[in-house]
Amino acid sequence: MRIVAGSFKGTVIKAVAGNKTRPTADKVKEAVFHRLGPFFDGGEALDLFAGTGSLGLEALSRGFDSAVFVDQSSQALKTIKLNINQCRCEDQAEVYKNDAERGIEALARRGRSFDAVFLDPPYAAGKIPNLLEKLDKHQLVKEEGFVLCEHASKETLPAQAGSLEKHREDKYGDTMITIYYKS
Repeated sequence: MRIVAGSFKGTVIKAVAGNKTRPTADKVKEAVFHRLGPFFDGGEALDLFAGTGSLGLEALSRGFDSAVFVDQSSQALKTIKLNINQCRCEDQAEVYKNDAERGIEALARRGRSFDAVFLDPPYAAGKIPNLLEKLDKHQLVKEEGFVLCEHASKETLPAQAGSLEKHREDKYGDTMITIYYKS
């Protein structure tokens, strides 16, 4: 696993020990970021279910100013911190141990909002529709911001969740990437 493009391009990042996480494949990450950017001029990113931190680190590498990483697994948090150190971006990253719903609520209490949110929960969890509603309710997505959802290709997500509107879906084998923009 590696950072695909930008200032950290080619940096190898570690996977979480065990088989409880499913990192985004490099080919999927490359295709998705190419469609989104491929590079950005600042902004704040939120990586929920961060796992290895791969999506948030890719965003930082491609020009985001900062990223918040949230995961409930101690092993994942240890891996995220190692990967942040590997990319030498400690001053751009915040790491929190929390489940996604409580993480959203905690960030809302702090008045945070983001230009990009990455949602990559376990495929069988079926959590994305509820999380989209919570992100919208707590106004965590900035105007013209986006939410990138990685999920099983057999899972259908809603066309809209509050002010978040489905913009596109792309299938990569068993993986579906669905992107919502704040309207």
